Amino acid sequence: MRDFIKYTLATITGIILASFLLFFLSTIVFFGLVSSTETEVVIRDNSVLRLKLNGELKDRVLSDDTFSFLLGKDQINYGLEDILDAINKATTNEQIKGIYIEAGNLSTSYSSLWEIREALSKFKEAGKFIISYADHYTQGLYYLASVSNKVILNPQGMIFWAGLSSNPIYFKDLLSKIGVEMQVFKVGTYKSAVEPYISNEMSNENKEQLTALLDNTWKNVLTSVSEDRKISVDSLNYLADQMLMFQPTETLLTNHVVDTLLYKTEVEALINSHLGVDTDKKMNYVSVNDMAKFKQKTPKDRSGNLLAVYYASGEIIDEAPAYSMQASDYIIGNKMVKELKKIEEDKHIKAVVLRVNSPGGSAYASEQIWKAVKDLKKKKPVIVSMGDYAASGGYYISSAADTILATPTTLTGSIGIFGMYPNTKEITQKIGIHIGSVKTNQFSDFGVIGRGLDKEEQALMQAHVNRGYDLFLARCAEGRKTTPNEIHKVAEGRVWTGEMAKELNLVDNLGGLEAAIQLAAEKAEIDAYTLMSYPEKESLLTTLLKSSNSSVIKAIIKQEPLFQIYNPIHLINHLKSGNLLQARLPLELNIK
Repeated sequence: MRDFIKYTLATITGIILASFLLFFLSTIVFFGLVSSTETEVVIRDNSVLRLKLNGELKDRVLSDDTFSFLLGKDQINYGLEDILDAINKATTNEQIKGIYIEAGNLSTSYSSLWEIREALSKFKEAGKFIISYADHYTQGLYYLASVSNKVILNPQGMIFWAGLSSNPIYFKDLLSKIGVEMQVFKVGTYKSAVEPYISNEMSNENKEQLTALLDNTWKNVLTSVSEDRKISVDSLNYLADQMLMFQPTETLLTNHVVDTLLYKTEVEALINSHLGVDTDKKMNYVSVNDMAKFKQKTPKDRSGNLLAVYYASGEIIDEAPAYSMQASDYIIGNKMVKELKKIEEDKHIKAVVLRVNSPGGSAYASEQIWKAVKDLKKKKPVIVSMGDYAASGGYYISSAADTILATPTTLTGSIGIFGMYPNTKEITQKIGIHIGSVKTNQFSDFGVIGRGLDKEEQALMQAHVNRGYDLFLARCAEGRKTTPNEIHKVAEGRVWTGEMAKELNLVDNLGGLEAAIQLAAEKAEIDAYTLMSYPEKESLLTTLLKSSNSSVIKAIIKQEPLFQIYNPIHLINHLKSGNLLQARLPLELNIK
């Protein structure tokens, strides 16, 4: 009887789980069919583009938005490319009279904000209005909102305005306590990615580097806000030192930091007054997703010309990982090489914009991608558009392009190589693990757990790193049409902002993605073309089938404050898997 009950319960449980899975898959198929038959968006007169800025902003969202509601109703389900496209369409659309920015808690960089700000400035120059509102402004979104005609704050709201800081975490004592010593091999005075593992405090070189980066970035923020808000840079610095978020909102009005204090429910009446209609009239809002579906009334391009924008976003790795909920998490070396080869062979593609948003990663994969970009350049113009960062391996793959553009606050450079090896001899002894060894040759047991590298092995590793650095210099020198010695002077692992990099001839001009697209068309001598984005977007079902629970856990631990701990552990995991040579941005560059 007991076995009968047990088997019956097991059968019922199986039926319930199977039914749930069937329902879930059916729902995906249903919504997929619905989304594939969406009607074209019609924009009515006196419409306003609403930009809801909350959540994490990436260059591009690779999977569809069928289940975007699972992210939460206020989380954005579009990328920077979609926002820029929406603003550009709105600029030339006669039915759209203004933009309403709802500023939330957006996770992004000053580089991406600069690109949005540039597009908003052109929108305003077209004679249209921009109104922004926030319950509370983050520093980055106040920088963005300052371009508006009207900056509105809730009467009980706050503005965080306190300057920039970078606060690395150091692990040397922790590693010592558990019995792990990191053996480090590097080239470059400023290659400070290894510092957290071998030191308890910031080196003078890293302090010099971070100070220059923060000062240059803050200068750009202050200059832009000062010009649009008509507040002097000295006054803005003074306000930052007063911890503005704890000041009365009346102080913000007095100092012209905001234009007016309104509750969110009162904002629509103000927008209607700008439209010249009754203040109680219902708004005609259009969203970023609406603009993506909207078909511009422009002459159909019959030239057959294509201009490709390839988004190289994320950490550079050799091969696809066993898990990943988001394909945009990584630049997969062998996959990108194949895709660039297809673009090279496509005769309809006349020019390529390589959008790089990467802190670097595997030196081997970076070299393979560099070669693919070089081959591509022989057939058609290649323009690099640097995003938030294109550093170390990210700069490596960029260096082969015809022209490199960066924003003023892009983090780039970091031309250097390092490797690390964990010596676990002490910890294995502490926990009672003893390892024997039988080998046929001198280095047969290289990499075996329970011991560090001996002097000969260390010398071999350092020589390997040195060769990697020399190759890195040679690749950059070839691309920048100079000598390895000249590159070395601005290399050694040091990170630069885009503005600083332009002065050092590491980039050609300052500009965003839109400027890169225009330049690519000019280089290819084409006036009419269709823009194509790569890699191709995936359906939600495809993304889910490729994912695992690990990716969900990863998404959680990458949030602050766990992110600062996740990153160093993530690096050690890559070293453990055999990627001993890393061309990577310093991990402690957490600018806030």
